[in-house]
Amino acid sequence: MANVNLTAEHSENRNKKVAIVLFALVAGMVGLAYAAVPIYQIFCQVTGYGGTTQVADETATVAIIDREMAVRFTASVDAALPIEVKPAAMSVDKIGSRVIVNYVATNLSDKPVATTAGFNVSPSKAGTYFNKIECFCFTEQTLAPGEVKEMPVIYYVDPELDLDKELDTIKEITLFYAFYAS
Repeated sequence: MANVNLTAEHSENRNKKVAIVLFALVAGMVGLAYAAVPIYQIFCQVTGYGGTTQVADETATVAIIDREMAVRFTASVDAALPIEVKPAAMSVDKIGSRVIVNYVATNLSDKPVATTAGFNVSPSKAGTYFNKIECFCFTEQTLAPGEVKEMPVIYYVDPELDLDKELDTIKEITLFYAFYAS
């Protein structure tokens, strides 16, 4: 009889340990799922992986070289977000030049709308050389009902791009923003 009670206690303790381990595993997986996007974004910003641009200091001085680079600007907006975004016009400048362009966002609803934009550069290898000094994508943007807002991007293309043999034939870079509710 005592042996049966010990076996039952042992099984109960083992079941509790398994339940705790499984709960910790599920909690850890949920935590990693929430952390995956910010961790991936940090990884991409540090390495330029996947066309993620670099962030430059406003005081950075860069040489301007004779090679020109066209930069095309595009945008997409989540269908559930009641805003319209007009990308900046294409810009063609000498590599190393500091350029300021504006995206224009319009809130089409009668309520305030908060949005954040994710970004990417194509070709992705060019992301290593595309340096943003200022960008609306660094902060949440809130638009009042019916508000039209200019959202600046200040950037330069690093002249080191000219030394990258893989990018010798590149004449155009595309900067893409995806707007979503925040």
